Amino acid sequence: MQHVKIPQDRIGVLIGEGGETMREIESRAEVRLDIDSENGKVEVEKTGDPILGLKGPEIVKAIGRGFAPDEALTLLDDDMMMLDIIDIDAAARNQNDLERQKGRLIGENGRTRELMEELTGASVVIYGTTMGVIGSPKQVDVVRSAAEMILDGAPHGSVYSFLERKRNEMKREGMEFHQFPG
Repeated sequence: MQHVKIPQDRIGVLIGEGGETMREIESRAEVRLDIDSENGKVEVEKTGDPILGLKGPEIVKAIGRGFAPDEALTLLDDDMMMLDIIDIDAAARNQNDLERQKGRLIGENGRTRELMEELTGASVVIYGTTMGVIGSPKQVDVVRSAAEMILDGAPHGSVYSFLERKRNEMKREGMEFHQFPG
């Protein structure tokens, strides 16, 4: 059994309408979720396939970090899919700097975050003081590198060039990725 703590405002998303999301996670990941809505603690107990059960806490953590349940469940699509959490707060000196860094990662009208998704094929969410990434190890690594470049103050243009270069490398290596709708 594993314990995952998620923010209070994400508990409703984890449970879903009438418990629908919770039941879907339980059946697809072969786990049992015990959600304490008072303090945000979630107990994840494996009930079936132990390998699938390992993804259960990751799915709960992904929803807690701002991913929609559908995106979090993509962790089950492939054994190589992974969740990575980047702590934006660690790169910020104070609250104003944190807001500025978040703004740089999101970009004007969300364009920077969208480009990270489009050019790598990974899912990217910025919530609270963290940035979450779901994708293959290579996709996650590229997004993490781009995010670190932005947090270190690199101009957006050079980050976009880096992302395009990496996308071309992934295509050359035959690492085709699926396009996210929208």
